[in-house]
Amino acid sequence: MRKILLIEDDVVLRENTSELLELSNYEVVNAPNGKKGVEVAKTILPDIIVCDIMMPELDGYGVLEALTNNESTQHIPFIFLSAKTERKDVRKGMDLGADDYITKPFNEEELISAIESRLAKAAILKDRREEKEAKREENEQIRSLNDLKNYFDDNGETFHFLKDTVIYEEGNNSNYIYLIISGLIKCHKLDEQGKQLTTALYKEDDLFGYTSFTQNLAYQESATAIQETELVGLSKKALTDVLNKNHKVTLELIELLTEDLAIVKDQLLQMAYSSVSKKTAQTILMFAEKLNRKPEDQIKISRNDLASVAGIATETLIRTMSSFKKQGLIEISGRTIRILDLKKLQDIC
Repeated sequence: MRKILLIEDDVVLRENTSELLELSNYEVVNAPNGKKGVEVAKTILPDIIVCDIMMPELDGYGVLEALTNNESTQHIPFIFLSAKTERKDVRKGMDLGADDYITKPFNEEELISAIESRLAKAAILKDRREEKEAKREENEQIRSLNDLKNYFDDNGETFHFLKDTVIYEEGNNSNYIYLIISGLIKCHKLDEQGKQLTTALYKEDDLFGYTSFTQNLAYQESATAIQETELVGLSKKALTDVLNKNHKVTLELIELLTEDLAIVKDQLLQMAYSSVSKKTAQTILMFAEKLNRKPEDQIKISRNDLASVAGIATETLIRTMSSFKKQGLIEISGRTIRILDLKKLQDIC
């Protein structure tokens, strides 16, 4: 049953109109003045309001203005009921947002017709608002990793790190997951002998720093900027909230983590079984890829970082690179390396 709020200070007219509406199968709630009417409207949120204009304490115009400025009542259809028939009075009410204006005296058919048409219009407008809201929410959904990275850009905290600066150390609280805006990051661990092992390299547009999204686990490795780097960090809680609401991107992130695990596995197998030459060649090519360079472009990287990623001693790496240089595979100038024969280097891998 539709609920009507009738705001009218004339007791006889209020009772007669209320009876008329109840006979037409409406639930009617009465208010004797404008001030009381505003309070009742905010409490019961009626389907429609029929309101007199000339009332003590607060007139009908004041009622309409108060309800229009309230988020919970601003869309309730509003019909003025008044003996004021001058054009300026009607215009004032419509300018304030009234849906209709019925003059006294009125007949039953006129009132019921106005109420039914305004209720129908309100239902249509409500459907449109809900459809628009649904589309807005759909547009705001994060469906892919690119959408997720855009979310990092829009909502994350920006960090800048100079070359060789530690971003986090193994054992630190894992407060952030990071997106690389520019630069290059290496993640690394120390073995029992204190030798550094690089476990992963991350370049521009990569995500890193995730440990667990459900448990408060510390970082399992350290991360250092190999170049001057700009990052955007999103708190683990914020990312978890996003993933809980966007299951499709959660699956894509799981796929990314799976690929990372496969890369680490291949790296461990390479360290265990590959020859020194193969490890060195693979590492040079890996850095060239991560630095987003063409094979013929120079890459500037420390011998310690190359050795750490390759999983060999720095002295061994230097000897192998000298051999590559003599074979014409690479050119070395200080810390700078340029690949001269990409195919032969790939063949070694």
